[in-house]
Amino acid sequence: MSGPLTLAARDGRALAEDLAPYPLAVRGLTVSYGGRPAVFSVDMTVEPGSMTAIVGPNGAGKSTLLKAALGIVPRLAGTVTLHGRPLDRARGEVAYVPQRASVDWDFPARVLDVVLMGMSRDLGLLRPVRARHRSRAMDCLARVGMEGFAARQIGQLSGGQQQRVFLARALAQGASLYLLDEPFAGVDAATERAVIAVLSALRAEGATVVAVHHDLSTVRDHFSHVLLLNVRRIAEGPVERVFTAENLQATYGGRLGAAQIGDLGLAAS
Repeated sequence: MSGPLTLAARDGRALAEDLAPYPLAVRGLTVSYGGRPAVFSVDMTVEPGSMTAIVGPNGAGKSTLLKAALGIVPRLAGTVTLHGRPLDRARGEVAYVPQRASVDWDFPARVLDVVLMGMSRDLGLLRPVRARHRSRAMDCLARVGMEGFAARQIGQLSGGQQQRVFLARALAQGASLYLLDEPFAGVDAATERAVIAVLSALRAEGATVVAVHHDLSTVRDHFSHVLLLNVRRIAEGPVERVFTAENLQATYGGRLGAAQIGDLGLAAS
C-alpha cells in the first residue's frame, strides 16, 4: 500500500497529499527547452474513469506535458504518479498513442506486428509469439475496424488507418490509463468516429483517457473533463464548469473572436 506523497508547497512548506485514487497526478511539472520553459509548474489531477482533453494554442506545451509525464522528455522539476505510484512502478498500467508525425512509417512492419508490439511485457524478450497473442492482436484490430489489414505494411495505410492501428496497439497493452497525443489530427471523419467509439467503450469498462485535443468545437461532445494549458495551467475540471469563454480567452491570450466563442455555444465574457 502506498502512503501519502510529500510535496513541496509553493511557500516552501511540505504538504502531504494522497494521490492513490487518481490514475494520473502531476505536481509542479516544469520542462525547459533551450533555457525557456515549455511547461511551467503545472499541476494536473486526472479523475478515474474520465475522458480528459488537454487544450491550448500551438506551443502551449500540451504534447510536452504528456511526454514529460511518461518520461519521454526529461523534467526539470515536478512529480508524476499513477495511482500514487511513480511511473517506473506502474508502466504496465499506461498506454501511449503518439502523434502520427513522430512515427517512422517506412519501418518494414506489418499491421499485425505493430499491434503485437503492445504485448511486449507479456511476450518478454525473445519469446515466441503464440496463437493466443495473435488472436488477441486480431481482436484489438477488430475493435478499431482494421482486422482486414493485418498483413499490410504499416506505411501503405492512410493516415486514419495508421491512427487506428496505433490505437489497437495501445488496446493490446490492456492498460487502465490511455494517453493520446492529438488522436484526431489529420484523420477522416470515419476514423474520428471509430476512435471516439473505442475510447468511450474503454471508459465504460472503467479505463481513464487523456488526449491532447485541438478542436474546440468537439470538446463538449467528446470529453468529460478538460485541462486548459498555455505553458501554465489556466484551469482544470469538468467541462461544464471549466470550458467557459472567460477561461478560453485566458488560455488563448484573448485571441478568440466573439464569433468563435458564439460558435462554441458559449456566452462571450
